[in-house]
Amino acid sequence: MNKESEALLLQGAGELGLDLGGQMPQFAQLLQLLQEGNARTNLTALKTESDIVLKHFVDSLTCLRGGHLNDEFSVVDLGTGAGFPTLPLAIVRPDLDFTPVDSTRKKIEFVLATAQSLGLNNVRPLVGRAETLGQEPEHRGQYDRVVVRAVAALPILAELALPLLRVGGLLVAQKGPISPEELNAGRRAAGEVGGTVQEVESFNLPMLGDARTLVVIEKVKATPGKYPRRVGVPGSQPLFWQAR
Repeated sequence: MNKESEALLLQGAGELGLDLGGQMPQFAQLLQLLQEGNARTNLTALKTESDIVLKHFVDSLTCLRGGHLNDEFSVVDLGTGAGFPTLPLAIVRPDLDFTPVDSTRKKIEFVLATAQSLGLNNVRPLVGRAETLGQEPEHRGQYDRVVVRAVAALPILAELALPLLRVGGLLVAQKGPISPEELNAGRRAAGEVGGTVQEVESFNLPMLGDARTLVVIEKVKATPGKYPRRVGVPGSQPLFWQAR
């Protein structure tokens, strides 16, 4: 990691109230491994160090806003891709237990190898689909938190995530700007699958100023057994939302 990228990461994290002093070697190694892995297979569209640092590392750390992960929680990361937000969060919060999930085996293999290289014993990647996991007894209702990062519209996220949560658990959804229509549909969908929107926080990404929204949904009762619906249906036929 060059000096400019290191300064960006330290400043961006500092704006989130984080001191990464002792963790900078792990972030530098993560950057190197991501660049090397991206040369072999398509892991991320971001290529420059500054883009990766700000749009992957710092952006992932915004999950920590609001203190929703401030305990020794079990956390599922749906649609983790190349390991975001899991890997940056796991570096900063070794007390959290992460299960990053993605349907693409090559990406999960990268996340596993990277976690092992970084010495992150709190990361256990899983190849799978949320629709399937949400109906399996070993995963349904077993987690404290679900994090998702710019994966889908809010009604889809609610249906995919809430079945995995125990009652009292939270979905922490990272999104860009969110329309009133999507938020309203998300509220209705959350209610249908046992949740309620607890918080909607709009903010700007440190350094870049890009608009972001953190939507927090609490699971307040058990999810009806018919949810999540079979693979592909939540995305093609979102609850209370016209797919676009």
